Amino acid sequence: MLSIKENEIDKFFSALSKTNTVYIPQDLGSGAPTFKAWSIGAKLSKGLNTRRSAKDFFFPQTENLMEFKIDKKSIEVIDNRRECEDFIVFGVRACDAKSFDILDRVYLQDPIDSYYKNRREHGVIITLACFKPATTCFCPLYKIDAVNNPGGDISAWLSEGRYFFEANTEKGKAVLSLVEMEDVEPKTLESEKVAASAVMKALPFSNLDLSAFKEKSLLDIFNMPIWKELSESCIGCGTCTFVCPTCQCFDIRDFDTGHGIQRFRCWDSCMYSDFTKMAAANPRLTQTERFRQRFMHKMVYYPDKYEGVYSCVGCGRCLVQCPISMNIVKVIKKIGETKDAK
Repeated sequence: MLSIKENEIDKFFSALSKTNTVYIPQDLGSGAPTFKAWSIGAKLSKGLNTRRSAKDFFFPQTENLMEFKIDKKSIEVIDNRRECEDFIVFGVRACDAKSFDILDRVYLQDPIDSYYKNRREHGVIITLACFKPATTCFCPLYKIDAVNNPGGDISAWLSEGRYFFEANTEKGKAVLSLVEMEDVEPKTLESEKVAASAVMKALPFSNLDLSAFKEKSLLDIFNMPIWKELSESCIGCGTCTFVCPTCQCFDIRDFDTGHGIQRFRCWDSCMYSDFTKMAAANPRLTQTERFRQRFMHKMVYYPDKYEGVYSCVGCGRCLVQCPISMNIVKVIKKIGETKDAK
């Protein structure tokens, strides 16, 4: 396998940065790693997962869509999109890499979102396998193999004081060709994979029962009284949706710049009281309805539309960040218990 010593990883980043902007997880004092462009002197974080996911690179929190210039009765529409720079994101975990597949099913199907598509075409993902997961991780629940096959254009493993790389796509092969590396046969990597896989399987939430969501029981789950109890503590802050790597909702707004109109889109949250609000009314008037919408979409609506794929990757961010500790794990457990009790 192509390999470079751990203490020489900056040479790897330096070689790539000659033709690409390289983003790596860095410790910036926020309590969790944050993706930031690499430059000389930047330190690669040893943290497990970033506070916000790598989704931002393809579906940013805010982005300009177009401009309008108005002159009396004449309106000029200006396409202010720019070709995105080529960029590489290093250190993406398997859960986030899987989230791109979930987003692709939404944004790369007709009608294709050209903004998202452009970024996907320009971006290269280098994943980093997880050998020491957090207790809040549960990606194995969704058949994600963060140890042996973390995905991405290039998969990387840190073992024996070296980084080992394996290209998964043509883009990945092209990127690895930019760096002079040794071809080294790892000695202990396979045994480390076996040990780490056992740890993954033993995580507290890796073996949750999803059988309640596999049946065609949309209305049964939708009408469960348990939603009121589950949602009582929810404050509708939207934190779970903003740290989630698979949430897709956005709002589109116009801003008067004083010399024209700038149309932009920004993330929105189904947990907000004005989400999907129309002139007549809001279709979900209570926090219970909004709370239910979020988890029904993750576990019922999305898999029903996309070949049984759940819209959750078990990254554990909502478990860590929710201020009142109400998360998808508790919902899965409670729904399962309620179904079993019937």
